[in-house]
Amino acid sequence: MGRVMAPWGVKGALKIEPFGAGSGNLCKYSAWWVGKPGKLSEVAVAECRPHGAYLVARFEGCDGPERAGAYRGAEVALRREDLPEPGAHEFYQIDLIGLAVVNGQGERLGRVAGFISTGANDVMRVEHEGGERLVPATAEVIRKVDLEAGTVEVDWGADW
Repeated sequence: MGRVMAPWGVKGALKIEPFGAGSGNLCKYSAWWVGKPGKLSEVAVAECRPHGAYLVARFEGCDGPERAGAYRGAEVALRREDLPEPGAHEFYQIDLIGLAVVNGQGERLGRVAGFISTGANDVMRVEHEGGERLVPATAEVIRKVDLEAGTVEVDWGADW
């Protein structure tokens, strides 16, 4: 859902970079999972507010910049059961990771490895034997997602 960028002020607040559309809604949750991938711990959110493209949040027990500094670079996540069900033709990015990516010509482009938030639109990281390709995660490029078949169909050339 986001990451901790840096301490904010002298009272233990943190500057949070939210990822993807709707991540600004993080402030409505009273608990987040924070830490390094695979080692997340639940923290109580004492305060949270939008600040431009970012959020400023403070966790319970985090009362100064020294404690806040320990969270620098940490991942911010929510429990899956706390999230609303996605609407029709909507998906959580986490649900796409690991799916095969194919184009309309039936060419296999690789597997979804993750997403990058660029500001203008998210970009899907697709890993393949030769490395990685970046594919815009837009409605114009992503044509179909089939969770049962484990595929994401894109309008994207294998040589791009």
